[in-house]
Amino acid sequence: MTRLFLLLAALLLATATPAHAAPPRDIDGYVRAFLDHTGLPGAAVAVTHGSDVVRVAGYGHDAAGAPITASTRLPIASLSKSMTAFAVLQLAEAGRLSLDEPVTRYVPDFRLADPRGGQITVRMLLDQTSGMADSAFPDLALPQPHTLAEAVTRLRDAPLASEPGAQFHYHNPNYEVAARIVEVVAGQPFTGYLTTRLFAPLGMTGSTAVETPPAGTEGYVRAFGIELPVSEPDWFTGGSHGVLSTAGDLAKWLRAQQDGGGVLSPASVRLAHTPAPGREYALGWSVRDGRVSHTGDWFSHTAAQVLLPGGYGVAVVANTGMALDNEAELLAGDLASLLTGGAPEPALPAGVVADRVLAALALVAVGLAVLGVRRARKRHWWRLAPPLLPLVPLVFLPHLLGWVFAGRRGTYAQVLYVWPGLVAALGVVALAGLVVAAARARALASGTRRRDREESDTTRGDRWVSANRRSGS
Repeated sequence: MTRLFLLLAALLLATATPAHAAPPRDIDGYVRAFLDHTGLPGAAVAVTHGSDVVRVAGYGHDAAGAPITASTRLPIASLSKSMTAFAVLQLAEAGRLSLDEPVTRYVPDFRLADPRGGQITVRMLLDQTSGMADSAFPDLALPQPHTLAEAVTRLRDAPLASEPGAQFHYHNPNYEVAARIVEVVAGQPFTGYLTTRLFAPLGMTGSTAVETPPAGTEGYVRAFGIELPVSEPDWFTGGSHGVLSTAGDLAKWLRAQQDGGGVLSPASVRLAHTPAPGREYALGWSVRDGRVSHTGDWFSHTAAQVLLPGGYGVAVVANTGMALDNEAELLAGDLASLLTGGAPEPALPAGVVADRVLAALALVAVGLAVLGVRRARKRHWWRLAPPLLPLVPLVFLPHLLGWVFAGRRGTYAQVLYVWPGLVAALGVVALAGLVVAAARARALASGTRRRDREESDTTRGDRWVSANRRSGS
């Protein structure tokens, strides 16, 4: 009897699902519900638990209409930074570089407009405390380099936003310089180094690194809740956000975060995941509330990865681009909640909600413009100015958004990718104001001409009366 009881107990324990583990069908169901509710066209998802792969899958479709699968290669954007950091840490473990040596020791071409640039160390690049920043050197708005060597030499015109080591500034050139260090120290192209020393040993056979988006890289941008297919613009991605990967490969990458996966020691992995006291950014990873994570944005895709205290890892790549919120991050956060016993509910992205508000404001502006044209009367000249005010934010929109996003300013074309709804709504409001101003100017000009005619008629009448009086006398 006792043996039977023990046998039954063993069977129950062997078949039981831990209370904190979400079965794959729950993950599938939630991802599909998320796509249905938000309108996200497609996503690739990887979920791991320790060394186990819980789920790798693709959902929805790409911009060409093909189904996204676990082997679909997608850009993971700034998740690439964690891989660049691994490459640097590999060389540090091999004794070929030191994290606390100046960058100039390994890359003599690294020179900034500010002489304090000579104090920047390798570690400062990886934890983004070099003092370089978008506010001082607007990387996105400047001509793009074509190689990592060019990315370093163009920094000769770059000032510093703060003292090296003093403040955190998220800045892609930090990781471009770090990747160049790998090239110089390893004596091979950075993309080749990642392939031979990181991807191949981890079995990430579907992953590659690029310095510019390859042809055919298409995703979506949203405008008023409508997904519009777009090609990725031509910009430099080397070192900082240039890795393309698959859901299957990202699962292997997440597993490597447990013990290094044979490419890095557990101690170096812990170093990559541990920020300096008082900071949240470690070496290619952010740490907050016990979660180790990073997000990534291309103009046509977004990505997110998160490591949970219980041993779960989640990675998501979505084929909608950077916007008010990162949809891959939203989905990854919901899956993290699901895996830890939560009951998340899909919510509309903030960008979709904001676009609806903008559309309503644009309609109101059109209505007011119609009313303003009908009521246009002879007014003072200064009343022409107020309707033209919406032209100001429209013209200076890239600069205004750069101020909002901590100096990360891009070009007008890039703003169209990031928030086409805002550009369209501002355009409608500005056009409506222009029409009202034109109507008022016309009414004012018409009134001026009428007054001039009346004065002219009055003058002629006075002359006729005077002439008659003289003749009568």
